[in-house]
Amino acid sequence: MSQAGQIDGLQFAQERERRSGHLELEAFPRLAEFGCLAARVDYEIEGCSNAEGRLALRVTIDGVLELECQRCLGSLEHAAAVRNELELAVDPAFIESAEDDVDRVLATPNMEVSELIEDELILSLPMVPMHETCDLPAEAERSSPFAALAALKKGNSEG
Repeated sequence: MSQAGQIDGLQFAQERERRSGHLELEAFPRLAEFGCLAARVDYEIEGCSNAEGRLALRVTIDGVLELECQRCLGSLEHAAAVRNELELAVDPAFIESAEDDVDRVLATPNMEVSELIEDELILSLPMVPMHETCDLPAEAERSSPFAALAALKKGNSEG
């Protein structure tokens, strides 16, 4: 069991319970596999009914994830701000066959809160984490293989 604990999804939603807390990277092993170097998030899960009157979980996450920029390989802070409502379903086949845009999660008596939070964080990750502009070291510009090829070509054209 995680440090955030477990909830009985249907009971939690029926009783309009609320749970909040703070989690760090060690609570998110799959997020680490996605290249997250550090994480610090605050979360809140609230049981509710959605607009159609079905039981749901309202998930709110705020925090910062440290990712690796795929351009310069430097550290990149990603602000995680998730606001989502997850309709509870008791049948996995219903989730798979539903032809609508409703986000659903399988309701079980032992739902790991940290896994719910981790799922939402993974979905919030950018496809390719990159700085808007990267400050590459000057050596990286000088050691360009294309610059070396240009010098070779220039040397051949003079001889």
